[in-house]
Amino acid sequence: MFKNSIPAMITPMKDGKIDEIKLADFIEWQIQQGSSGLVPVGTTGESPTLSHDEHKRVVDITVEVAAKRVPVMAGAGSNNTLASVEFVRHALQTGADAALVVTPYYNKPNQAGLYAHFKAINDAADLPVYIYNIPGRSIIDCDVDTMKRLFALPNIVGVKDATSDMSRVTQQRIEVGLDYIQLSGDDMSSVGHFASGGAGCISVTANVAPRQCADLFEAMQANNFAKAREIQDKLMPLHMAMFLVPSPAPAKYALSLLGKCEEEVRLPILTLPDNVKAQVRQAMSIAGVLN
Repeated sequence: MFKNSIPAMITPMKDGKIDEIKLADFIEWQIQQGSSGLVPVGTTGESPTLSHDEHKRVVDITVEVAAKRVPVMAGAGSNNTLASVEFVRHALQTGADAALVVTPYYNKPNQAGLYAHFKAINDAADLPVYIYNIPGRSIIDCDVDTMKRLFALPNIVGVKDATSDMSRVTQQRIEVGLDYIQLSGDDMSSVGHFASGGAGCISVTANVAPRQCADLFEAMQANNFAKAREIQDKLMPLHMAMFLVPSPAPAKYALSLLGKCEEEVRLPILTLPDNVKAQVRQAMSIAGVLN
């Protein structure tokens, strides 16, 4: 169900509140531009600074506007297992197609604790769950053996892998199985991830360049890696620009230039200084999304 280019969506804000009109327009634009799925309220959606009510509202709007035209994987991560259970149950109730659950950050559970966390979520709701493995943010790594144990549970179906380690794709394919759905969480290595057996990318860059990111995966699906490399070369400066300062500030600035949202982010994230704005604009121009 989830494959190719899937934006890890920003959450538009204005005057300290979620801009629901811009959010709905943004979802529609993403679908029209060729994104093959949507992931609301992940890290790029500023989930750490949304209230639980705001979190659920963003999922509700995404499911409603998408209207089953593309699948929705609702962000449902927390370092509090009970909070993740609450978010997954809400995702099921509102009609999302899956949930994305990050490995618990800050608590630093061991592998047994990771298994217990995801098993509790698996048991709480009959909804497909993707593990979001991002050691750079959460400090912990859900290892291949734990992935294999978790995949034996009925609702754990795949992973968003942000390790940037291409060997993990092959290791997980061999050890966990061919049915385990592996999605990249890193735009810069998404071509290598796909070539190694991945299914697609939950992408930050796709917020800003959805058509180009969709074209990238269409080329790879057609086994045209020469074209894919050409597209990726143009996108690479934009991939890098999205993390010149903490995300999602660069994405929101880029989208403000396209009229899709305000620059506004919530503390402790800050808007861009002028020198970074210039780099983002240049990267957008190279990618072909800004004249």
